[in-house]
Amino acid sequence: MFLLVDTESRKSTTINNADSHHSHGACKPMKALSGEQVDGIVVGNIGAGARIQLQRSGLRVFKAQQGTTVCENIEKIVLDTLPEFSDHDGCSGHGNGGGDGPGSGGCCH
Repeated sequence: MFLLVDTESRKSTTINNADSHHSHGACKPMKALSGEQVDGIVVGNIGAGARIQLQRSGLRVFKAQQGTTVCENIEKIVLDTLPEFSDHDGCSGHGNGGGDGPGSGGCCH
């Protein structure tokens, strides 16, 4: 599931992940977002391929802060204090401990 949040109104909705069953390296993050128009995405971790696809699509890819709530992470986006993933960040694969911890979202899940 994805939680979509309008940072101005704080209204939220959920959508199913249309790309949750894919092989490593075959993630299609825009398919996963079901064609929703979004400006950014907050994840605990993400593979480089998915991150690059999202950034090339014009999305900002933010790092969820461990130990904080969704609301706290949204507030950090509004205040422009939530860090973004860089070229050196991300997980290295599925099932190898690469970001599959609690709240991480795994690699493009």
